[in-house]
Amino acid sequence: MSKIDNKKELPTIHSAEIVAKSKFFKVEKLNLEFSNGATREFERMVGAGRGAVMIVPLKDADTMLLIREYACGTHSYQLGFPKGLIDPGETSEQAANRELQEEVGYKADTLHALHTVHMAPTFFDAKMHILIAEHLTPQSLEGDEPEPLEVIEWPVAKVDELLARDDFVEARSVAALLLLQKWKKENN
Repeated sequence: MSKIDNKKELPTIHSAEIVAKSKFFKVEKLNLEFSNGATREFERMVGAGRGAVMIVPLKDADTMLLIREYACGTHSYQLGFPKGLIDPGETSEQAANRELQEEVGYKADTLHALHTVHMAPTFFDAKMHILIAEHLTPQSLEGDEPEPLEVIEWPVAKVDELLARDDFVEARSVAALLLLQKWKKENN
């Protein structure tokens, strides 16, 4: 196994310029110089920087809750875990409980932070905090979805069937599912 050089210098950013923007993202062009003298022009998407949350709601020890919602990128309906952006001033736990109420209609009395993942770090500085929600009680908040989301109860024991589905393919949901399995093994 090779060693990681933790002292390796980051490239020098000589200039940064916003070259495109929408209501969700900005595209920034960077002129970089690496420690070996190589220069490159990179582009990256710049987000709001607050991050996002994904919640794995456990209705009970044997049942998790999924949502089925429209995915614009693939023009399809997809199964996954509830998720959303962290609003200004919120902690990841507060955002998780709000999103849970907006998308699933439950409030969690207990939240466990599992892991923070970064989506496409080569091009995008976007982090997502993955949490498990337990001890759920019915409570709803109005969300911003254009149509009601379908809430699907799924047995934790049938993970392989979920992973075999064509509509459960989002990498963050798959990662959350694997983190859930690890967490359950460590906490049972």
